[in-house]
Amino acid sequence: MRAIVAESPEVLTWREVPDIAPAPGEVLIRVAAAGVNRADLLQAAGLYPPPPGASQTLGLEVSGVIEAVGDEVSEWTTGQQVCALLAGGGYAEYVAVPAPQVLPIPDGVDLVDAAGLPEVACTVWSNLVLTAGLSEGQLLLVHGGASGVGSHAIQVARQLGAWVAVTAGSEAKLAFCRELGAEIAVNYHDDDFVAAVRDAGGADVILDIMGAAYLDRNIDALATDGKLVVIGMQGGVKGELNLGKLISKRARVIGTALRGRPVEGPQSKGAVVAAVTTALWPMIGSGRIKPVIGARVPVTQAGDAHRLLASGEVSGKVVLTL
Repeated sequence: MRAIVAESPEVLTWREVPDIAPAPGEVLIRVAAAGVNRADLLQAAGLYPPPPGASQTLGLEVSGVIEAVGDEVSEWTTGQQVCALLAGGGYAEYVAVPAPQVLPIPDGVDLVDAAGLPEVACTVWSNLVLTAGLSEGQLLLVHGGASGVGSHAIQVARQLGAWVAVTAGSEAKLAFCRELGAEIAVNYHDDDFVAAVRDAGGADVILDIMGAAYLDRNIDALATDGKLVVIGMQGGVKGELNLGKLISKRARVIGTALRGRPVEGPQSKGAVVAAVTTALWPMIGSGRIKPVIGARVPVTQAGDAHRLLASGEVSGKVVLTL
C-alpha cells in the first residue's frame, strides 16, 4: 500500500510502505479521506511523537470503507462506510483502527467531508460536555473560533443553549464565526477579549488552544466558578498563574488531550466515541450541526495541505483526499 512518509517537515512523500492487516479487535479501513490537524504538523517537525505502539504515519482521523475486520469484532462488517478517530496512520491507503474508535457516517454527510469530523467532534464533546459540563445559558469563550475545533465548538455550544464568544485574527473570520452562531467576536490583533467577555458577565467555560500566552488573561476572563480547558499550546508551554485570582473565582484550570488516552475504559477514546455517536451524531444527522470543510487537497499534495493549515488562511478543516 502507499502512505505519506515525512522526509522532513517540508517534504511529505507519497510512496510504497508495508501492507497492514487488522489485529484482533481492529478493523481495516480503505481510506477515502484523512483530516489534517496541527498535531500532524508538529509530528512532521519531530515535536509530537505518536504514543507507544501507534503507527508512525501521520493522520489522526479518516473516513472510508471497512475492508476487513479482525477477530473479536462483531459490531462492524466489511463494506460499511465509516469514519474513525486514530492514534496515527491516517495518511495512507489503509489504516487499522481499534473497533471502539470507529463511528458511522452521520446521515446526510458526504464520505470525504466525514474525515473532518472525528477529531473535532471528539475534542469538542469530551471537553465542553464531558469535562466542563457546558449547559444552557452559560457563556463559552473559544480561542481560534474559525479553526476546525472552533467552528465545531460554536455550533455544539449553540445547540446546548449556551452563548458563544470567539477570538479570531481577521474580520472575515469573525464574520464566519458570527454566521455559525457566535454572539461576541473579538479580533485578537486589535481588541481586548477580556473586556468583551467581562462585559457579558465572564466566561463560564473557555476552550483554549494558546496555552501559556493567554493563561493570565484567560483567568481574568473567567466568571466565578468558571473552567479554563487548555487543549493546545500554540502560545507556549510555561506561564505564570496567579493563584489568588484562581481562588477568588473558585475557578479551575484543566489540561486535556485525546491522542494518548487508552482505547477502552473510563475517559478512554472509546468512551468518548460512544458518547459522540449517541449524543452528537443525531445533531449532525438532522442538519443542526454541519461539518465545516475549508479545503480538500489531494493526498499527494500533503505538504501543501500542511502549509495551508499553518498559514491560518483557511477556516474550518483541511482534508486530504485519496
